[in-house]
Amino acid sequence: QLQFVESGGGLVQPGGSLRLSCTASGGTLDNYAIGWFRQAPGKEREGVSVISSRGGSINYVDSVKGRFTISRDNAKNTVYLQMNSLKPEDTAVYYCDVVTSITTVQAMRSSGSWGQGTQVTVSS
Repeated sequence: QLQFVESGGGLVQPGGSLRLSCTASGGTLDNYAIGWFRQAPGKEREGVSVISSRGGSINYVDSVKGRFTISRDNAKNTVYLQMNSLKPEDTAVYYCDVVTSITTVQAMRSSGSWGQGTQVTVSS
């Protein structure tokens, strides 16, 4: 079963940028759609973005469209999330996982193989 390690989070001022990485072990990502999810304090985990197995299909939750960019490098078994123009409401722990079903990006379901996540804090 795939396991994920997320990295790249940190403290950034509003308007700043971060690049998150999601690296898999225990198998290859090639055949899987991978999603980024986030969980803010006191809120449920929500989907942020999803990329198909070969990167040909990408979707975002409305709140991050135009600011976040998802990409993947299957040779490195890694998926990225470039986050620009960050806002305080983006503050959350960010996770990645295999997407198992999707109706909307925000409500997409995953395999449940959660890693530790990476904390993103946007604050002045």
